Amino acid sequence: MNDRPKDHLEVLDSREPSPAPAPAGEGVGPASEDLREAVVEALKTVFDPEIPVNIYELGLIYELKVDSENKVAIEMTLTSPMCPVAGSLPGEVESKVKSVPGVQDAEVELVWDPPWSMEMMTEEAKLQLGMF
Repeated sequence: MNDRPKDHLEVLDSREPSPAPAPAGEGVGPASEDLREAVVEALKTVFDPEIPVNIYELGLIYELKVDSENKVAIEMTLTSPMCPVAGSLPGEVESKVKSVPGVQDAEVELVWDPPWSMEMMTEEAKLQLGMF
């Protein structure tokens, strides 16, 4: 069963300060939060070629971390392992993230667990696709 919450995007976007200190190497200050927001905005400019919604709203971004050195680590998936852009989309995402001012480096890891499903889309994506 999927151990990530259905609303994982909202969890990732939480602006409430963590009650416990962040693990070593993860950015926790306002500057890293600003950089994280800029990275999210860059991710919203990348679209799945088969679905006219950006990859962030589709729920393809499973994890986004900005460390204290402004290096970005992203775990993402695709709508299907047979996606025609499986070989190119992660590279496009990495390139877009590296182009964000302040990002020192970026690494994108393609993962398949949990498998993507329509429940991972944000309400905005569902509205765009007429699913309500």
